[in-house]
Amino acid sequence: MLKSNLKLTHFVLLVSLVNFLFFHYPFFNYVVNNIDYKSFNGILIIISLIILMLILNAFVFFLIFQLSSRLGKVLLTVFFTINAIAVYFINTYGVIIDESMIGNVLNTNYEESSNFFSIKLLLYILLGILLSTYVIKAKINKMPLKRFLSISGLSLAFIVVLVFANASNWLWIDKNSKQLGGLAMPWSYSVNLSRFYIHQSDANKKEILLPDAKIKDNKKSVVVLVIGESARKQNFSLYGYSKNTNPLLSKTSNLFHFDATSCATYTTAGLKCILEHTSSNELYEILPNYLYRNNVEVVWRTTNWGEPPIHIKNYQTKNDLMPDCKGDDCKYDEVLLSGLKEQILSSDKDKILIVLHTSTSHGPSYSKKYPPQFETFKPVCNSVELGNCSQEELINAYDNTIIYTDYILNGVIQNLKELKEFNSTMIFVSDHGESLGEKNLYMHGIPMSFAPKEQYEIPFIVWMSDNSRKLKTKQTLSQNHVFHSVLSFLAIESPIYKEEMNIFK
Repeated sequence: MLKSNLKLTHFVLLVSLVNFLFFHYPFFNYVVNNIDYKSFNGILIIISLIILMLILNAFVFFLIFQLSSRLGKVLLTVFFTINAIAVYFINTYGVIIDESMIGNVLNTNYEESSNFFSIKLLLYILLGILLSTYVIKAKINKMPLKRFLSISGLSLAFIVVLVFANASNWLWIDKNSKQLGGLAMPWSYSVNLSRFYIHQSDANKKEILLPDAKIKDNKKSVVVLVIGESARKQNFSLYGYSKNTNPLLSKTSNLFHFDATSCATYTTAGLKCILEHTSSNELYEILPNYLYRNNVEVVWRTTNWGEPPIHIKNYQTKNDLMPDCKGDDCKYDEVLLSGLKEQILSSDKDKILIVLHTSTSHGPSYSKKYPPQFETFKPVCNSVELGNCSQEELINAYDNTIIYTDYILNGVIQNLKELKEFNSTMIFVSDHGESLGEKNLYMHGIPMSFAPKEQYEIPFIVWMSDNSRKLKTKQTLSQNHVFHSVLSFLAIESPIYKEEMNIFK
């Protein structure tokens, strides 16, 4: 049908209908599940949204194709392909394509993105390509300018009338605008992509330097800050979880745990909160940069990504650490412990901060994040399509990553115990939590305004060497407590230090 000559109006209505039928099930599924669809008002909202979706998309396509058929075909080809991929992730993991999710996508590297590949994803992509093929082959007749302006005006007037006819429903639409906007194709990702780069441009202004700090004493002190990935509090037996996921830490003296919440549900924002002195949209100097500039030895070791710009000498990736690591387990997060004690002892500084940025519990391939000997709970989920696994298999695989985290943290503590001349502490805090099928949601990235607690209730675990410091009693911590607590432990005096944000007495 599309190979024949088509009037522009017929073509844009047809592609709008195709876009609606193939890519808007998640949108209307959300609408139906969040209104009384049997009431008159509920039926009115659904019908109005269907008409609005069809006409508004057709109107935008109409403007683009009148301007340039070639441009329109390129954009629709891109839209249909990306729509298919986006709907796959929405259907499979329950994500919302908002600005923060765009940031997650753009900060994903090949190693992480390759974990999402599946036959089902390939089928979705083929659907997008198939629809795009028809668009490319279509022969479209443009219309005279006068008729174009007339139809444009009438369409715009119809859209305005329809919007104001639903004035009584504006409150519901406003309340659910983030979810609706994140499910409307192709505008969820195209609008939020623009918003992301606008905000990124604002954020990438020159880093705001903090006032100079001063080291108050020459007592040898070391802090190892372990940043967890997707570790949720409720699966740590230290916090009362029924399965023993902390067999080593539960037997460790001088170890304490606090209730804590993340300020976001995705890595880049979570890391920013952990490393900054206050929650802000500004680009303040982060903890490792600040301490390095003020004569503290700073080492950053990572198997992950997504951190703000790090301006230090010793920034070490997994590839940097691998040559000196021995054994099969070096391909996992255990590589972060390779030569750790020796690196601390080699420093000529009295004050040392080590940051270990792990990737242990990042999905969807939980069962590939730990060595085989840590597969304590069985059976496990081995599929990247988490909805295809049973709840037991999925949680077992995730719980095994927590057992491995327990092992890594115990390894850090054992290293520090051997540094007799140092006052030492290990602080473990996660960037965010993780959904494991609760409310049909998977992984993380749901906007904080309606995110489930599984995605923001995180562990905050502290170990201290004998006679180094004591801890205050606090109910719930934030990620910003890390900055001020590290300054306190290392005896760093700074005008921006806040005693109420310090966990140490």
